[in-house]
Amino acid sequence: MHYAPNVQVLNTFVFRPILIAVAMTLASPSIAADTNTTIDLPTVPVTGNPLGVSSDSLVVPVSVLSGRELSLKRESTLGDTLSGIPGVSATQFGPNSSRPIIRGLDGERVRIMQNGIGILDASSLSFDHAVGIDPLIIEQIDVVRGPAALLYGGSAMGGVVNAIDHRIPKEQLDGITGRAETRFGGPDNTRNGAAVIDIGNGQFAIHADAYTRETSDLDIPGYAVSRRKSEQPGGPARENRGQLVNSSAKGDGGALGAALTFDNGYIGASFSTLSNNYGVVAEENVRIDMQSDRWDVASEFTDLSGIINRVKFRIAHTDYEHRELEDGEVGTTFTNRGIESSVELGHLPIGQLNGVVGYQFNNTNFEALGDEAFVPSVNTQNQALYVYEELAIDQHKVTFGGRLGHTAVDAKTHANFGAAQQNSFNPNSFALGGLYSIDSHWSLTGNLSHNERAPSYFELYANGAHVATGQFEVGNADFKKERSNGIDAQLRWKDAKNSFSVGTYYTRFSNFIGLFGTGNEIDVDGELLPEAKFMAVPATFKGLEAEAKLNIADHLNLNLLGDYVHAKDERNDKYLPRIAPLRLGAGLHYQHNSIGARLDVLKAFGQDRTAENELKTDGYTNVSALVSYKLPTKLNLELFAKANNLLNQEIRDHASFLKDISMQGQRSILFGLRGDF
Repeated sequence: MHYAPNVQVLNTFVFRPILIAVAMTLASPSIAADTNTTIDLPTVPVTGNPLGVSSDSLVVPVSVLSGRELSLKRESTLGDTLSGIPGVSATQFGPNSSRPIIRGLDGERVRIMQNGIGILDASSLSFDHAVGIDPLIIEQIDVVRGPAALLYGGSAMGGVVNAIDHRIPKEQLDGITGRAETRFGGPDNTRNGAAVIDIGNGQFAIHADAYTRETSDLDIPGYAVSRRKSEQPGGPARENRGQLVNSSAKGDGGALGAALTFDNGYIGASFSTLSNNYGVVAEENVRIDMQSDRWDVASEFTDLSGIINRVKFRIAHTDYEHRELEDGEVGTTFTNRGIESSVELGHLPIGQLNGVVGYQFNNTNFEALGDEAFVPSVNTQNQALYVYEELAIDQHKVTFGGRLGHTAVDAKTHANFGAAQQNSFNPNSFALGGLYSIDSHWSLTGNLSHNERAPSYFELYANGAHVATGQFEVGNADFKKERSNGIDAQLRWKDAKNSFSVGTYYTRFSNFIGLFGTGNEIDVDGELLPEAKFMAVPATFKGLEAEAKLNIADHLNLNLLGDYVHAKDERNDKYLPRIAPLRLGAGLHYQHNSIGARLDVLKAFGQDRTAENELKTDGYTNVSALVSYKLPTKLNLELFAKANNLLNQEIRDHASFLKDISMQGQRSILFGLRGDF
């Protein structure tokens, strides 16, 4: 029998007392803090390099959000939180479900991890399924743009999003540290709060966190249905002006963790749970009730004697379930249960050569039960051996590595899907990169990669009506490995507080697996649905990314960004669907003593380079602002207010599957209070 802890009980007897304790601590006058500083938990080495170097020394482009910057950028979903990073857009299935898209690639090609271990949920299966993690409790988010398949899994052909928390303490702590935050307002009448606390005696550390979130239906500046959609033959009427019906949400969760910490490492464990109940905006009578429980064990030791000088071990077990409720009755239930682990060994330098060898394994069991199940029950197993090495040559370096994997995707016998089927693949990936330091300010990086990905269970075995996308989806059990070759280059400049980077990339897929309409219609219980088949086609992705941070005056910075993706199906020279348009952004950020202010402008151009049967999308200009004030108290407390969509424009993201029946919120303001100690 599956046991799921009662979240309400946990909130009452475990997490709510933690929130109260943290609030009392923040209110205590015995804790002194400089009101002009922000206390943040330590930033961990960025994802993208297992040797723990800074992002400036990485060959692949990596963006890092942490501390106060992350706190002020947090949105209700992971995709929306990251959407302003160059090269990153979001799937945007309403305000409650949004998964990151990196360089036009989404789904299985973007690997979402928590502390270096994959998130086990159902978000890659369907756009209406939320990611099984809430940004409220995350301390740092790393985004690797470009292939990261060598270190993090063969599916990471587009990139990696690693959400990092401190649920397993990794450093010695003698005392108490933590943070708390609450916010309310915005276009969805947000009411949420979170608290994080860590206590240690120098050898043993305990972590606890809790959060709660509630939103109402999203207020929007106009009709949910676009004019283009309503003018299509048989298109829906433009109704529900001013509000996105069935977009409310309510969720909570938390975690307990502990670790023994030493001078050169740690060993610890944690348990976390989350629940999320939210409306599916594509269906006015459907809500999703999601529950996920996860156990983690992790350990790392450095500065060891012998050939192996570092050992890192991680393992996580996840029990995920969500039920789709139709008028309050359970229609379809999705479960995903499994385990993932990795072991990484670092070796002593061999001359100027440093590196690691690692092994990864996961075993997951996915089930879909109910009338709207369009895939059978599937067991997926992945295992891989990888190596990553860096060779320093004066101030330059060369990186190289490889990954040898094996994947088995076995479907069980099902009345609707036929007899059991087995598929196995051996995806192997290789990369060669380098960093050339032109002088103390300028550097040039480049990366050549060959990547292979095993098809996912739904690409192989889907065969049924997918209500969320309004299509009858058909997989292909005869798929071979997806293969791609790519090149990535970036020019970087840095001088004190000023930095600039511009990059370009080109990726060629010999057999890109995508979902394409066939023009046929399938009768499903008297309703005709358009048929869409997963097909393997030759495709190219290329683009540009740029970002600059310039200190133009005392306490005043100018931030600039831009990105562009061009993706085509090489069979017919037609554009691929849901590719974000050209975006340009600029922002002025001021911070002096207790006062902070920001004004940001993001211009997204119209997208008329569309796939067959895909509607064009108008451009928009999103003007946002933020003001903050650090209270003149002994505590490190900061009030802030965020205004979004100040021009009250109709913002529809072309990368969203629901862009023509949903949009972002209207002009709004959100208030918050954050504190740390």
